[in-house]
Amino acid sequence: MNHQPSYNPNTAQWTFFSWASFITAGWMMYLGILHLPTDLWVKGYLAMGILFMVGSSFTLSKTIRDNHEWAERSRWMRDTKGEERAIPLVLHAKD
Repeated sequence: MNHQPSYNPNTAQWTFFSWASFITAGWMMYLGILHLPTDLWVKGYLAMGILFMVGSSFTLSKTIRDNHEWAERSRWMRDTKGEERAIPLVLHAKD
């Protein structure tokens, strides 16, 4: 049974801004590499490096988030000794 609260702390505007920034940065890097006055192999090397950096950024942020959540769960289990009565109840209003 999952006792995690189900709410999204990010607003729709922030989510849009985050995606728009990511897409804009990617598009600008693509255009910059495309118009770079150099050999094709250099452009390919830069593109591979950027793609690897983006993938590594996603992996690192997920790992940091997972470690943080694990530490919170471990602390909760240590503090409550796993007692069910210590689980906070979150009520959601119906629209």
